[in-house]
Amino acid sequence: MTIAPQHRIYACFFFFAVATGALMSRLPELQTHLGVSEGQLGLTMIGMAIGSLISLTAGAPLVEKLGFRATAFFTTLGPAILFAIIPWLPGAPAVFAVLLMVGLLAGALEINLNVEIDRLETLTGKRYMNRAHGFWSVGFFFTALFGAVIRQSGLSAGLHLALVAAIIVLVGGYLIYGATNTPRTARSQTEAAGHRFAFPNLGLLPLCLIGFAAFLVEGAGIDWSAIYMRDVFAVEPIVGGMSLTLFAFFMALLRLTADPFVTRFGPRNVAMIMLGSASLGALLVGIAPGPELALAGFALMGAGCSAVYPLAVSAAAQRTDRPAAVNVAAIGQVSVVVFFLAPPLLGFVAEWINIRSSYLVCLPLLLAGLWASSFALGTKKVETPMHMPPEPIGPNG
Repeated sequence: MTIAPQHRIYACFFFFAVATGALMSRLPELQTHLGVSEGQLGLTMIGMAIGSLISLTAGAPLVEKLGFRATAFFTTLGPAILFAIIPWLPGAPAVFAVLLMVGLLAGALEINLNVEIDRLETLTGKRYMNRAHGFWSVGFFFTALFGAVIRQSGLSAGLHLALVAAIIVLVGGYLIYGATNTPRTARSQTEAAGHRFAFPNLGLLPLCLIGFAAFLVEGAGIDWSAIYMRDVFAVEPIVGGMSLTLFAFFMALLRLTADPFVTRFGPRNVAMIMLGSASLGALLVGIAPGPELALAGFALMGAGCSAVYPLAVSAAAQRTDRPAAVNVAAIGQVSVVVFFLAPPLLGFVAEWINIRSSYLVCLPLLLAGLWASSFALGTKKVETPMHMPPEPIGPNG
């Protein structure tokens, strides 16, 4: 059976999201098991943010050295195994340490997959970025849908995450085993020297702000939606799980179908409409008098943050001031860390004010991302030009 290179990348996005989403769907049980408050749970989860920050700042040279295939093995299969350990740990410090290791792998995965997509787009002249991130969203939708059913069935978090890890190791390992490394582009070979660390520069800051807004909504929706539904409306687990299911479904749907809209209306208009929808969704969740309106708000949030980050990543990779790997790592440094860091900080807001306020405080940053989208993204779709395949530089590409 022949598997296209982009499909293996899609699978890596999918399986990492499945593993992460499975843990997020069991956060209420994990909080009870650890005996911690929302703020303390949030502080524990900062481990993922710290690990991601370290990896995204200094991990690009190691990712380049290992190549796509080897890096994909560690960064796709490793988190699933580490997540399966968490329910068996005795306390929050041990969970923090494991999440720190997961964050290190997550940062490397972010660099590895996005750079590989950029190289594949350059090699083939086709677009894969939105669909690749769409499979991240499909993974969250898949695990949210089944996670709600599994929680309702009474299966323990430990067995749930162990089952997920076993499937990912078997199926994901098989798919990654047959992968090859896409050759580096000529520009990346000549410009990579001297860029050992990835930090956002001035020209990249507006795109980082756009990614910041998108990942703020994504992290808040994924991490706290189930706890929000439980604490605010005291609903059954399957109803509470629908918040994450709807969020992930609409995020996946819009990412998988966004390209025709980007072609017709341009990245700028699409991003502004989406961030406007996310702002409305956060407002609805913050003021909802009943679970039905809150679920509608989560659906709008999922749709609103869907394709915004892939559009920002594509714009960063197309910049000519630095190598694509450096710019992708830099915007990933900001955005992925926000994905892991913002939810813990929102947990402190939930503890000291209330959990509704955790969503309302997202609004100013969403509006800032909306402002940045008005000038940082192009008005027309930028087609990737056809290129002759660059010559490979070695076995790791």
